[in-house]
Amino acid sequence: MKSIQRRLSLGLVSVLLVAGLVVGQVSLWLFENGLQSYLESGLKNDSENLLMALSRGPQGLQLDERRVSPAYQRPFSGHYFSIEFGDTHWRSRSLWDAQLPRLSQPGLDSVLQPGPEGQMLLVLRSDYRRLGQVVSISVAQDYTPIRDSFKQVQRIGLGIGVLALIIVLLLQRITVRRALRPLETARKQIAQLQSGQRSQLDAQVPLELEPLVTQVNHLLAHTEDNLKRSRNALGNLGHALKTPLAVLVSLANDPRLAAYPQIQKTLREQLEQIQQRMSRELNRARLAGDALPGAQFDADAELPGLLSTLGMIHGDHLELILKASPGIHLPWDREDMLELLGNLLDNACKWADSQVELSVSQMPSGFLIEVQDDGPGIPATERDQVFSRGTRLDEQTSGHGLGLGIVRDIVDAWGGEMQLDTGTLGGLLVRIKLPGRTPKATTA
Repeated sequence: MKSIQRRLSLGLVSVLLVAGLVVGQVSLWLFENGLQSYLESGLKNDSENLLMALSRGPQGLQLDERRVSPAYQRPFSGHYFSIEFGDTHWRSRSLWDAQLPRLSQPGLDSVLQPGPEGQMLLVLRSDYRRLGQVVSISVAQDYTPIRDSFKQVQRIGLGIGVLALIIVLLLQRITVRRALRPLETARKQIAQLQSGQRSQLDAQVPLELEPLVTQVNHLLAHTEDNLKRSRNALGNLGHALKTPLAVLVSLANDPRLAAYPQIQKTLREQLEQIQQRMSRELNRARLAGDALPGAQFDADAELPGLLSTLGMIHGDHLELILKASPGIHLPWDREDMLELLGNLLDNACKWADSQVELSVSQMPSGFLIEVQDDGPGIPATERDQVFSRGTRLDEQTSGHGLGLGIVRDIVDAWGGEMQLDTGTLGGLLVRIKLPGRTPKATTA
């Protein structure tokens, strides 16, 4: 959301700057052109007044200074004129000893001309015929004060523009934040979906988001329904196969097959593998329960129920001890974590005499899971064998022969480490170190 706000702000700033500069420059240009047109009319009026001040005298044309504006008499007043006809050249006293530039064409010069005392002059040349003679009159006005006023207006306009830009940006930020608030709410709800805190998105959203929320909720409901149906179908299939499988096991133990020992042995092994696999999937479905889509593992909520289920399966003679730091959320799929812990605890319960201990703690680099029992343990020379699927060191103890191998597969997929050691209770200690963040595992 912050990146969207940033892009909108940058886009608005760019548009406002370009539009402001264009509008400001065009406005100043139009205003200056209008002012120059106004000054041009004033200069034309002064030029015509000077023409009327020319009269016939004893020696030809002469200028009646009584009819000349006092501004042309005061030195460097900013108002100047120059009159030329034939070989005669008159100029105003305000020029002192300076000269007005003579324009090549009649009309207002588009370029400011240098004048006395560093002034910049707006010059107008007009050609007339007076008393039978061609008279060229050039009048000028100091444009420097006007240019200084324009610069001041530009500075004030720039300050007002910057202030307006800041106000617009603040209003835009507030508006965009309010407009994007439903998206931010949807983002938080999706994060809650991933953590398993909710199963649906709120349907009360703006009209623009209704199709998206409706489709997401439909997909979530469809996914959850498929998961439930798959889990129920697996359980129904397992229960439906129990009776036929029991019949096949009893037939495999029929004394009449004793005459064919190799066939009887192969049949028993295959049926046992089928029974182990079916029991494993049934246990997994039972332990998984009704998980929300994308739910992660909440140790406080899940571990007591898991230990209670295992206690009912293996009997009340076992003491299941839980040592877990409060508030731990393991960032992995709930079902995968239940399968990992379920296999570890199930294996420990089978070999324990009276105690099984589960410890879950968080480290700076990730998480530490330890499961130990007070059973006979596994000799160091034989520990590598238990990681092979289907390997069982003691055929007298019922088990899948898959548990620790499956656990190791999950740990490897998550980028963790798994070690076997002797625990403080005297039996096997399984120590698993998991990184803080890792991709979800996909298990069979």
